[in-house]
Amino acid sequence: MFEINTSVVGDSLGLTALVAILPLVAFFIMLMGFKARAHTSGAVALATSIILAIVAFSMPVDMALSSAVRGGLFGLLPIVWVIITAIWFYEITVASGRFEDLRKTFDLLGDGDIRIQSMLIAFCFGGLLEALAGFGAPVAITATMIMALGVKPLRAATVVLIANTAPVAFGAVGIPVTTAGEVGGRTAEQTQDIAGLIALQVLVIAAIVPFLIAFILDGMRGVKETAPAAAVIGISFAAAQWLTATFFAYQLTNVIACIVSLGAAFIFLRVWKPRGVAQLRERMELPAAETSTDLNGRRIWMALLPYAVVTAVFAIATAAPAIFGFWKLKFAWPLLDGTVIGTNGEAMDTSFSFNVFGNPGTLLLLSGIIVAIVYHFCNENGRYKLSFAQPVQAFGEVANRMKFSGLTIVLVLALAYTMNYSGQTIAIGEFVSSAGSIFALFAPVLGWIGTAVTGSDTSANALFGNLQVAAADRIGVNPDLMLAANTAGGVVGKMISPQSLAIAATAVSMEGKESVILKNVVGYSIAFLAVVCVIVFLMTNVLGFLVP
Repeated sequence: MFEINTSVVGDSLGLTALVAILPLVAFFIMLMGFKARAHTSGAVALATSIILAIVAFSMPVDMALSSAVRGGLFGLLPIVWVIITAIWFYEITVASGRFEDLRKTFDLLGDGDIRIQSMLIAFCFGGLLEALAGFGAPVAITATMIMALGVKPLRAATVVLIANTAPVAFGAVGIPVTTAGEVGGRTAEQTQDIAGLIALQVLVIAAIVPFLIAFILDGMRGVKETAPAAAVIGISFAAAQWLTATFFAYQLTNVIACIVSLGAAFIFLRVWKPRGVAQLRERMELPAAETSTDLNGRRIWMALLPYAVVTAVFAIATAAPAIFGFWKLKFAWPLLDGTVIGTNGEAMDTSFSFNVFGNPGTLLLLSGIIVAIVYHFCNENGRYKLSFAQPVQAFGEVANRMKFSGLTIVLVLALAYTMNYSGQTIAIGEFVSSAGSIFALFAPVLGWIGTAVTGSDTSANALFGNLQVAAADRIGVNPDLMLAANTAGGVVGKMISPQSLAIAATAVSMEGKESVILKNVVGYSIAFLAVVCVIVFLMTNVLGFLVP
């Protein structure tokens, strides 16, 4: 039996917390100080945590190693599995040639107003890419699409980084939320509650991002001339995001919110026309907008088909879980089952479970197979023909491309579980929560820092999720609220992460000028963080009725 003790160094909680934070310090020093690769930094941090678990916290060697393996397996299944299938799903649309038709579809909207088109591409379509691919794909792809409209490189990079905020929490089919719930020891129902709370915390940001895009591209004149369209896009997205995350399936939050927002924009732009388009194009030294395209209804529908298929598959899995949930792996974890005693005197739940067919990764795989079959047989005289070999080849390429990112995720989750089961995270949580209720005001800052450094909201939740739960229990706040706060803080930290900046700089041919882009977006990131902090603090007090 191993009983967690949070005062193992000099019988002091403060000293114990100071020692417990060393693995995180090691991770950040390696990543930012020595410019080491993320997986190398994760390995050093994990080794540090295991040594501390054994030497300082008196955890048996076999239990410490077993904790790391338990976390690493969760990193692999389902997290890495979901990410690989999500990116592969997107690659099918590229291989088929239908992705180009999707890009042209945006040209039909906005009557040549690149401000509105940028909202649709960077915010709505970028959200779809975040839902399915994440890990920088939305920034890289939408940046090139916006530059193709005629937007200058620095503005294009700024726009896509700011647009890649609200969707981040539900990226890669909701993996950041899933990770928060798993690391925080929450049930499936509680994880759904966390998703709804996140949507509330980023509601304002989601609604105002389209206005900021207009401002970045054309100042206050752009905001005034596009305000009606920006309001429709932002508010419809924010509302659909909250409704889906709260009442449906948080894994589909981005997909549904983006489709709803695009649909609302399409309907609205049929009856409302933007003002000042000709003058805008003159100011930006662009030719007159094209009014015709070779697209037809069939091609538009086929370009949108993948997102309809994935929505339908996930809807069926949610409405009738027995269809895909008949094979679940669940077993007591060796050496840890019933042997890790928490500070409350009860054994911690260390079991491992995996829904083989009902998890988001397998559902995405099924969706991709359906789309590939349809694209293979439904082609226009071979123009869009997708061979059966192409999806198989694409899967191998994605898996190979993900090898280091996947290793990083496995190591970070191994680190998180080692810190959790040994008591390191709990010691830190108990110490920071000694600040009292004011901790709730700064809870999102942890997620902001974690995502800014690692480039991943998932990693930030893995690092700090259990810390937030420990702090919440200490100050008497709903742990779900603090887990949501950590995720929401990570949402607004994504735009300033080195990885995001590097991807944006590469996409707009500004390699080596990441600092210039950072200067443009850091103010927005800090302002967004302040908004989230205030909202979270209010939800612990005057807005407590919003918390389940």
